[in-house]
Amino acid sequence: MNTLTHFDAQGQAHMVDIGAKAATHRIAIAQGRIEMQRATLDLIAGGTAKKGDVLGIARVAGIMGAKKTSELIPLCHPLALTKVAVEFELLPEPCAVQCTVRTETTGQTGVEMEALTAVQVALLTIYDMCKAVDKGMVMTGVRLLEKHGGKSGSFVAG
Repeated sequence: MNTLTHFDAQGQAHMVDIGAKAATHRIAIAQGRIEMQRATLDLIAGGTAKKGDVLGIARVAGIMGAKKTSELIPLCHPLALTKVAVEFELLPEPCAVQCTVRTETTGQTGVEMEALTAVQVALLTIYDMCKAVDKGMVMTGVRLLEKHGGKSGSFVAG
């Protein structure tokens, strides 16, 4: 595919018509991380952050972000998500929390944007909960790892 699908022949933005597309099982997996000071990672790991269970709250925030994607990204279709799984891994080097999200639906369009949005919202929530002790945290590496289903088939990042 060499054309942008969200523009018509006149170059005007529009929501893609998915009405004639077959409903298929669709999966997307996205990932990103937030790098921080060692002391911040220790607070998260120990569950002693002032605002509470950082990863528990970030998990719920990621799920909420996936569900609200069509309200945040102007041309996304609202989807009936069948699964949103948000997982975290504490990385001692480079002192980071890695977030991986798997989204699923059976429908006429993919769930890549929902997975990517969930990762970003989860990472932003970690930032919000820990900013009192570490304003220098950096969110990085947010990307689609895999996508399955639909007309274009599968994609696995290299």
